[in-house]
Amino acid sequence: MSYDRPHYDRPHRGGGNRRRYKDDYDAHDRRRESLESPEQILKNTIIKLGEVDAIQELPRLAKQIREQAISEGIRIAVTEQPYKIPYYAALLRLLHDPTEGENSESSSSSSLGKQVLEDFWKGFQGYLDKLAWRDVRQCIHFFAHLTVAQVISIESMSALLQSFAAVLDEFGVSYGRGRNAALCAIEGLIISGAVMAKSSSSNTTEIIKTVQNYNDSIYSPKLLVQPAMSLFTESRSMENADEVIDTGLFVLKSLDSFEFVETSGSFPQPYLDFPDLDPTVSAPFELPAILVPPEVIELDGLATDAGEDAQVKKEDWPQYFFHLFDNETTPDPATPAGFLVRSQILDTIDIFEVNRKECARLLLEYPKWCVPGTFKPKPGAPEPEFESGKNWQLESTVIETVLGSLYLLPESTHKTVYHIALITELCKLSPSTVGPAVGKSIRRLYTALGDGFDVENARRFAEWFAVHMSNFGFQWVWKEWLPDLELSEQHPKRTFIRRALEFEIRLSYHDRVLKTLPEPMQNDTTVISDQTPGPAFEYEDPAHPHYDTAQSILSLLRGRSKANEVLSHIESLKTTLESSGTHLHVDNTIRSISIHCLLSIGSRSFSHLLNAIERYLPLLRGLAGTDAESKQDILSAVASFWRLNRQMVNIVFDKLMQYQIVDPTDVVGWTFENVGGDVHLSGIRPMSLSAFEWDLLRGALDKANGRVMVARRKVAALRKEHDDSVARVKASVGADVGSIEMDADMKPFKQDDSASENPQLTVALKAFASLTREQKGALARTIEGFVSCLAPSPSAGRQNPHAETVITEQAWETRVTWTADEWNTWETWGWYRHFCRTYSPYLRNYQETLGTVGFAKIEGSTSPAAKLMKKTWGMATGQES
Repeated sequence: MSYDRPHYDRPHRGGGNRRRYKDDYDAHDRRRESLESPEQILKNTIIKLGEVDAIQELPRLAKQIREQAISEGIRIAVTEQPYKIPYYAALLRLLHDPTEGENSESSSSSSLGKQVLEDFWKGFQGYLDKLAWRDVRQCIHFFAHLTVAQVISIESMSALLQSFAAVLDEFGVSYGRGRNAALCAIEGLIISGAVMAKSSSSNTTEIIKTVQNYNDSIYSPKLLVQPAMSLFTESRSMENADEVIDTGLFVLKSLDSFEFVETSGSFPQPYLDFPDLDPTVSAPFELPAILVPPEVIELDGLATDAGEDAQVKKEDWPQYFFHLFDNETTPDPATPAGFLVRSQILDTIDIFEVNRKECARLLLEYPKWCVPGTFKPKPGAPEPEFESGKNWQLESTVIETVLGSLYLLPESTHKTVYHIALITELCKLSPSTVGPAVGKSIRRLYTALGDGFDVENARRFAEWFAVHMSNFGFQWVWKEWLPDLELSEQHPKRTFIRRALEFEIRLSYHDRVLKTLPEPMQNDTTVISDQTPGPAFEYEDPAHPHYDTAQSILSLLRGRSKANEVLSHIESLKTTLESSGTHLHVDNTIRSISIHCLLSIGSRSFSHLLNAIERYLPLLRGLAGTDAESKQDILSAVASFWRLNRQMVNIVFDKLMQYQIVDPTDVVGWTFENVGGDVHLSGIRPMSLSAFEWDLLRGALDKANGRVMVARRKVAALRKEHDDSVARVKASVGADVGSIEMDADMKPFKQDDSASENPQLTVALKAFASLTREQKGALARTIEGFVSCLAPSPSAGRQNPHAETVITEQAWETRVTWTADEWNTWETWGWYRHFCRTYSPYLRNYQETLGTVGFAKIEGSTSPAAKLMKKTWGMATGQES
């Protein structure tokens, strides 16, 4: 065999060409590197500032930029690496100096720093036009540092901040717009306030007053999004949480009272080491005046049958951050340093959502960009040259901030899985330091469960705990929580343990999770079920009276008989049961047997379930019919079949809605007709909701809202298509006039051509109207359901005597004696609050209709429960300021 044959004579053989592929790849890599332009090299150098030592790199980088001016790299770095902003400000300060041999006249007009800043301003104006608030705020930080560095004039910086404060005085300004503008003004003042306070032209006090007036106008919404639920007080201040605008105002007022002296040493200011600029040689840059553009509101012209606006705009809410540690361990947000540290960590988390690994690395390297002594040095690291007196723990700070972002209400900034994955990456990078911080956080959150921790946050906590345990071998010291087994079965701590273990089983399997628990927990069925999650086929036992009936249906389904054949067989079985005279509810029984059989053949896997449903859609539609009772029977049969695996109940309900076997309103109605707390409790109890029922409600409401959104988009697309076709006809007719003789049979174009002439658009509009009615029906039924749970009429069959007692301060102080029913009722109040704040955009649009229909049973009621329900509704819909 010859080893000198050319490689192209050996097709499809792997080993011989590996070296060649590697050589080609390396050569291509070298060619790509050599083709990088000087601009690209310099831009990358700017972005990577501080990889070794930012202070030492500044003069060398400034020299490189002088040789080739570039501002794009600085603009990218400022908006994507906020922790480096002070050093980029120092870089621009160096570029603002005249070069050697340059006279003062040319320097003042053609300073390289000024040229870069002028180009940077164009980019800032682009961010402002797009209302890219995070990028705008980072640019404000940059300008504020440059103001302290004497590069930007104090007057123009003051005017810039005043422009953002002016947004807060706009009529009807949305909270999201107001909060973002307020944060721009607050953080800009914190950084530049020390020099602005010394200027006679500064309007610092006026800006603070404007933000304060705006903050006072949004009192009520803050009560709905506090991380700890309080049903009896209207105080917006909390012991273990702070609202970002409240805290920012507190910091500004404290600084203003002492002329911003405290900012010294709170954040890096490397430019202060440089000599003062001579204004006669290097005149400060004057920031142009701006006007913050208004929000863009897209109007599609669609309205409901009642004339209500059908377009939904997502609402922003106040942001409360939960505190897990004391101010000696993690930064106090009520100080300039603490406020800006949290802001930068949150921005880093937000920016690097696309790369959690890089985000984790940067968060653990964050101290290098802070004032020395801000965080405790790593073990074995040299002590800082001087102490700032803070010495916070980095890992605890990062974990507290990540979890604070996760527990924002009504929803976190990013998906829950991102926060969970980020914490996992942090633990992998530094298990010896991050692990203890995570453990302490879990224990503090667990303690907060008994002190009113919001029900939605408790659900997210259980999800995070379960996923985190699954990532690290399900290792937890469960024996620490053994004393809590003495608490009521529905106490939030007991509920958390039960839900967390249920989530763990979904991520693993029953026996694996069971072995991680101490023996007292293993033997307690209110902690973990003694049965493995799986189907519960009611008619599997040969001793069951309907065993033969079920087997006959099963044989047809397993044989893949046609749906009409199965329906015919079911009708014959119904006739047989009716003739026997021993069954009072034949239709209910037949539906239950049929659904159990269908779910049985689909219980092996998710794909089996989908195949079974799709193959027998005509069967399901025949069983469902058109009456509500039939659909309720189907939902009850599904819940019975999957009672040992509640996740599957939610999944099957979703598929039944997707294939329009049942409507979202049917699921909402069924949920409130069958509520009674967690399934391990027995007997008829007052109507109440747990996280399981809330998941069913949320799935139904999201389905109804999603359908309306899809229908709206379809109408908008068809309208655009119709308008385009009309425009083309008009243009064609206009172009042909005078040159082409019009056919006698040709109809002239009418200016008032309507959408009704487009059949597709007509059908789409009818579908939109129908789906909007369904959406309002689901929302109204949900409100009615909560009323029946929390403020039932005296004639209601199932009363809830605890609905009015658990909302009092006296009852809350004695909660250690509460029974399971009282804790169930308290949790139901929590889910009602969460419903109102989560779906507030829809409730606002339809508030007249929903308020009239939903609260009809408590209209005129003066009971404390009815008043609280209406007050919560008012806060969510903006009727209470």
